[in-house]
Amino acid sequence: MTATSGTLEATPTLTALDRCDRCGAQAYIRAVLASGGALLFCNHHGRDVEPKLRPQTVEWTDESERIS
Repeated sequence: MTATSGTLEATPTLTALDRCDRCGAQAYIRAVLASGGALLFCNHHGRDVEPKLRPQTVEWTDESERIS
């Protein structure tokens, strides 16, 4: 039998396999919606939708600092 700790796991880091839902480029932004589900965006599209979408999210993860 496996015991569980009851703690939440951290949100995983976005990888090169995570793609923008708008254009298919590498995703650097994850928006977890209050209504359920999550959207992934490249830096460009994330900045474009942020003003309207961010108030509807429960989590906004921005990893764009990894862009070199």
